[in-house]
Amino acid sequence: MADDLTNRGPQDRSRISMSEDYEVRYWTKALGVSKEELQKLVDEHGNSAAHIKEVLGK
Repeated sequence: MADDLTNRGPQDRSRISMSEDYEVRYWTKALGVSKEELQKLVDEHGNSAAHIKEVLGK
């Protein structure tokens, strides 16, 4: 089954997927960081949205 591209939020909001453009757009806006900053955070801390928010103090 294909992704529903009309749903602009990530499929699993507990994880950050850097491989889907719409998820990267969602998380950069939600966290207030650039794509490059988000990639660095995911590389350093993993893809757990809760952990990334904790690191950012959000």
